[in-house]
Amino acid sequence: MRVFDPHIHMTSRTTDDYRALRDAGIRALVEPAFWLGQPRTSVASFVDYFQSLLGWEPFRAAQYTIEHFCAIALNPKEANDPRCAPVLDLLPEFLAKDRVVAVGEIGFDSMTDAEEHAFTHQLALAVEFELPALVHTPHRDKAAGVRHTLDLIRDSAIEPGRVLIDHLNETTVELVADTGCWMGFSVYPDTKMTPQRVVDVLRAIGPDRVVVNSAADWGHSDPLSTVHTGHAMLAAGWSPDQVDHVLWRNPVAFYAQSNRLDLPAPDALVRARPGDTHEGNSILRGARA
Repeated sequence: MRVFDPHIHMTSRTTDDYRALRDAGIRALVEPAFWLGQPRTSVASFVDYFQSLLGWEPFRAAQYTIEHFCAIALNPKEANDPRCAPVLDLLPEFLAKDRVVAVGEIGFDSMTDAEEHAFTHQLALAVEFELPALVHTPHRDKAAGVRHTLDLIRDSAIEPGRVLIDHLNETTVELVADTGCWMGFSVYPDTKMTPQRVVDVLRAIGPDRVVVNSAADWGHSDPLSTVHTGHAMLAAGWSPDQVDHVLWRNPVAFYAQSNRLDLPAPDALVRARPGDTHEGNSILRGARA
């Protein structure tokens, strides 16, 4: 089983986690920008953090033969701190970097005006830099948050197929299913989805435009939850190819829209292109070999 975790916060994890990811078959991941864990005191801390996502974390991952990419943004939780607002002006410098494959995570945490301003501003940046957008949905009043999120996406210039709406569950997936946006499910102990619940949702909506992530971070979380979901799919009768579709080919297809997703083929690095299909993508042919 090969796995691409499309949303994991390795800054908060240990090198033992990288080793466990490699041994479990996780070959690539995307680390979105998220909150520090305590209030920041300076915009300069974002500069150091973004630079670590572009340098130190890819280096750590490479020691375990894992491809590390990132998404850059002012996340919604920190968008509420006025001290953080100036980071919006710094984002263009970082969104131009090669290993940045999305703007994210953006969206809503507490549904405030400050979060909405940061969200719409960064959707515009995603269009400007021709990057997909990874969108966080709130933990409370989730259905209302998803509806408002979709309204703002419709009012923006971004194409729905370049947007991944994350942290969905059984009560919100139907709101997104017919919009053309991608659907993300975080398998996270206690507060989000379980592997079996994801399998049940997949049975209802099918495997297309769906990604599964661990969202592993500072809290009680499991960086191998994507792999556990794959095993749950197999136990429920899904074929290995269908598991590969959800856990590898789908995240590759979504982030390939950045034109920056370099993944190893047997003989060289090749680049996924937005027009590539699952069947024709040279990355996917190489990774199967």
